[in-house]
Amino acid sequence: MSDVYAEPTTAAGPADPSALARYTTLRLGGPAGRLETAVSAEEIVQKVQEAQGRDDQVLILAGGSNLVVGDEGFPGTVVLVRSRGLRVVAEEADTLTVRVEAGEPWDELVAATVANGWSGLECLSGIPGSAGATPIQNVGAYGQEVAEVIAGVLVYDRRDGGISRLDAADCGFAYRSSIFKYSDRWVVLSVDFQLHRSPLSGPVRYAELARALGVEVGDRVPLADARATVLRLRAGKGMVLDATDPDTWSVGSFFTNPVLDRGAYESLRERATELGEPPSWPCPGDLVKVSAAWLIDKAGFGKGHPGPGGTAISGKHTLALTNRSGTARTADLVALAREIRDGVQRRFGVPLHPEPVLVNCHL
Repeated sequence: MSDVYAEPTTAAGPADPSALARYTTLRLGGPAGRLETAVSAEEIVQKVQEAQGRDDQVLILAGGSNLVVGDEGFPGTVVLVRSRGLRVVAEEADTLTVRVEAGEPWDELVAATVANGWSGLECLSGIPGSAGATPIQNVGAYGQEVAEVIAGVLVYDRRDGGISRLDAADCGFAYRSSIFKYSDRWVVLSVDFQLHRSPLSGPVRYAELARALGVEVGDRVPLADARATVLRLRAGKGMVLDATDPDTWSVGSFFTNPVLDRGAYESLRERATELGEPPSWPCPGDLVKVSAAWLIDKAGFGKGHPGPGGTAISGKHTLALTNRSGTARTADLVALAREIRDGVQRRFGVPLHPEPVLVNCHL
């Protein structure tokens, strides 16, 4: 499942109702062999089982903001996940567990948790997507990751045909990854989030957010203040969907921040001596995470850098590759991504890896 929720694009989008460009925030992607809509967990399972009975390939799609679909589309069955709903399923003195259906729009969920005084998701405001997609990507931003608050995930196992609940420890969460991301075995049906009863955010961990809030790293702020500030920061980077702003017609960050061992990091520092210290963050195991945005910019691909067919790097953030013209092909966007990846490799010797799921296209 892609980590998004979005309705079909505006009237300016593709006329073909089967075109997956209608269901991706990039507005790219060829036709589906068959489109099915599921509005409940039971329907999701039913649609998948029926497709398997036809020997169809199956693509589970919520909204498409973390998905790049090739120009040839997807020849099998695409199941559009539109299940909705959330309910409290467990309560303790200071915490509660909220069960959320896979198709629940993510930012609406975050807004509801903030309004109810439930702390744990506030720094993930403004991320386009569905609740069911967040464990797949282990969505994170501004110092929070969903892995920190996921108690369990209800899944349909396409291999054995059973439905089961996986505890967080069984989900293989890692940086922007999980056991779900590169496997079509499991279909996420709902997610349990364990949140704190508190009018205050968790400790602010991200320096940029702390500065914007006027507090120190580690301080806590009212939930509404955290949400509003994150939304403002994301909007300034073109990371909040806006049908009128082509800079947001993207998958958000196209490349993940590289995680390097100590030797590779020291090699990067040597190659970047005249550019100053690369922005970096320590990781467990003597690893170092490096800013992909910095690498891209310093390799000569600045904001607004044009690509073929009307594609371009966002004018607001170097990690976002956009279908700015609204008329590009997936092949054009992939060509731009390849140009950037190869340029960074040549300049710094650091490989970049795509964050979105690529369907019938590759770098």
